[in-house]
Amino acid sequence: MNSIKHSVLSVAVVAGLAGLAGCSGMSTQDRNTAIGAGVGGVAGSALSGGSALGTVGGAAVGGVIGHEVSKPKR
Repeated sequence: MNSIKHSVLSVAVVAGLAGLAGCSGMSTQDRNTAIGAGVGGVAGSALSGGSALGTVGGAAVGGVIGHEVSKPKR
């Protein structure tokens, strides 16, 4: 069962990296949002023992943080 989780995680990471490769036209804020969501999803999965809710929650929190960190100064 544990090897299945690692396989799924590996596929998700490769798919995420491939998806980001096609985002060259994104703004810095959009790119940081996507990166934050990816990192948050991986962290949420690791902290929750692979729970889908933990993964989605981590992705949401990471995306918000990535978005807010790179907000343009007004």
